[in-house]
Amino acid sequence: MRNEYQPLIFEGSREGRKGYSLPNFDTPEFSVSELIPSEYLRQESPELPELSELDIMRHYTALSNRNHGVDSGFYPLGSCTMKYNPKVNEAVCRMDGFAHLHPYQPEESTQGALELLFELQESLKEITGMDEVTLQPAAGAHGEWTGLMLIRAYHEARGDHKRTKVIVPDSAHGTNPASATIAGYETVTIKSLENGLVDIEDLKAHVGEDTAALMLTNPNTLGLFEENILEMAKIVHEAGGKLYYDGANLNAVMSKARPGDMGFDVVHLNLHKTFTGPHGGGGPGSGPVGCKADLIPYLPRPVIVKDGESYKLDFDRPESIGRVKQYYGNFGINVRAYTYIRSMGPDGLKAVTEYAVLNANYMMRRLQEHFDLPFDRHCKHEFVLSGRRQKKLGVRTLDIAKRLLDFGYHPPTIYFPLIVEEGIMVEPTETESKETLDGFCDIMIQIANEAIQNPEIVQNAPHTTVVKRLDETLAARKPVLRYVKE
Repeated sequence: MRNEYQPLIFEGSREGRKGYSLPNFDTPEFSVSELIPSEYLRQESPELPELSELDIMRHYTALSNRNHGVDSGFYPLGSCTMKYNPKVNEAVCRMDGFAHLHPYQPEESTQGALELLFELQESLKEITGMDEVTLQPAAGAHGEWTGLMLIRAYHEARGDHKRTKVIVPDSAHGTNPASATIAGYETVTIKSLENGLVDIEDLKAHVGEDTAALMLTNPNTLGLFEENILEMAKIVHEAGGKLYYDGANLNAVMSKARPGDMGFDVVHLNLHKTFTGPHGGGGPGSGPVGCKADLIPYLPRPVIVKDGESYKLDFDRPESIGRVKQYYGNFGINVRAYTYIRSMGPDGLKAVTEYAVLNANYMMRRLQEHFDLPFDRHCKHEFVLSGRRQKKLGVRTLDIAKRLLDFGYHPPTIYFPLIVEEGIMVEPTETESKETLDGFCDIMIQIANEAIQNPEIVQNAPHTTVVKRLDETLAARKPVLRYVKE
C-alpha cells in the first residue's frame, strides 16, 4: 500500500471536532421548521462523524489509493479496451468554451460545439463505413438498443411485422440478447464451431422470414476474426434481415477494416473504449450509432446537420424513433473522442490497431505453455485462455484472479465468454509497453507454477489486500450498504 493510513471516519470521531468554518450569518435567524414542514424533518439528529478537515482528507485520499485505474496499473480486462486516456483530451474538454456551455443556449451561440459534433460524426462515418451517425446514445448497451430500434422501425415501416427474432452467437456479449429483449425481440442463439467462429450451417438453419437481425461483433468475443462475414451478411440480407455490429471490439480493426464494408447495416461504437473516454466511475460513456442509408429516416431526433456555413439541430424527422437521450449525448466524452481522432490522424489510428493486435498475440504466445489455449490461432486484440489445467490441481480461475491482486494487477475478465470452461480473457490494448506485458506474463507464469507446487497460496489469495477474499454469494444476496456501529 502506498498509503498505510487506515480510514476510520466513524471510529475516529471526537465530539466537538469540526472540519469546516463558516462565516457568521448576515441574515435574520429563522427556524428550519418555518421553512420545512415538520413531517419532513428528522426528530433526532443523525449520528454523523465529527472530524477535522485533515482527517477527512486522509480518509478519502486513502480510499482513492485503494482504487485501481488505468492511470495506476495494468488493466487487462478482456472485451473492455481499458486503454490509457490521454490527458490532452481532458485539457480540451475543460476549455471554457466547451465546459461552460449550457444545453439550452441558442444555436447561434453554440456553433463551435455543433461543428465539433458534426465533424466527429463525419469521422465516425468514415471509420465505420456508415452513411450517417447519431451521437445521442449514452453508452454501449444504450447504443445497442438504439440500433435495434432503428431496425424495428425499418421493418414496421414496410409492414413487415412478422420479424420478431434477433439471432446472436453463443459467444456474444451478454448485453446483446438483453438489448434485443428490451427492444421487444425474441433472441435465438446459434453455435460456434470448434475453431471459435460462427457455425454457418447453424445460422442458415435459423435464418428465415421471422429474422429481424443478426447481432455480432467482428472480431468476436474470443478475439477471432469472423472470416465468413461476407457470406453471413449475404445469408441474412437474402432473408430480409439486417446485420448489427457490436462495436466493442473495434480497436482490433480500426482503420484496417470497416463494418460497413463487411455488410453491416447498423453499428454502435464505444467512445469510452476505442476512442479513449474514461470508463465507469471516471465519467459517463458514449455509444454513437451509425447506419446505412435506408435506416437514416429513423435516427433519433434531433440530428446535427450542416446548413450552408452554420450548424443546427434538425428536429424535422417525422419517421424518427424519437429522442433517446436528454439534450444531445454526453458532450464531454464526445469532445475527448474528437480530440483523440484529430491528434492521432489516419496513420495513428492504423498504428493503434497494429499494436493492439501485436501485443495480444505476444502475450498469448508467452502464456500458452502454462495455460490451456482453446483456440490455437492468431488472435486480434484479445485472447482467451482456459484454467482447465489448473482446475485439475484444485485451483480455479477465480483463485488465479484473486492471486493477481497480491501483485497489484487488475485481473482479466474471467468465466467469459461462457463457451470457454474456466475462461481467462486478456486484452492488453496498444498503450502498454513490452515491459508491462512481460511483467504481467511473468506473474501469470508464477501463479501457474504455484498451482502445481503450492496450490494453497493461490486458493487462499489475496493475502496483501486491505479486504481479504469475500463470500461473494453472500455479498451479492445480502450486501452491507451502510455503516453499522458495532
